[in-house]
Amino acid sequence: MVCIYCGAETSVVNSRPQKRLNKVWRRRHCTSCTAVFTSIEGPALTESLMIADNSAKHVLRPFLRDKLLLSIYSSCQHRPESISDATALTDTVLSHLPAISRQAVVNRQELIEVVKNVLERFDTAAAVHYTAFHKT
Repeated sequence: MVCIYCGAETSVVNSRPQKRLNKVWRRRHCTSCTAVFTSIEGPALTESLMIADNSAKHVLRPFLRDKLLLSIYSSCQHRPESISDATALTDTVLSHLPAISRQAVVNRQELIEVVKNVLERFDTAAAVHYTAFHKT
């Protein structure tokens, strides 16, 4: 990784995994300007994951975080903090995706099940709304 200040090479001084978020926290030191900064690194799901739909054989679509966020948001609109709730719930669902993906492909039905389980633990009404529009 390059320095955010001067663009020179950096070295990792300290590194800690964040298991819950599936990311790595790193303290970096620039070899040129001696600046110290922190980076949080994680997988780029939107570039690497594909959604497989069981109804159409061999059809893969790119995973879109925004589409997931909007579907969760529409289920949480009855809540006073619906936008922040939907954002946090989307991040929770994203943290479960590496466990259910096979070779960077997530089955659509498995994704729906993960979202329903997360919503059921958070808000039953949101889970019912989501289930009504996402049949398994």
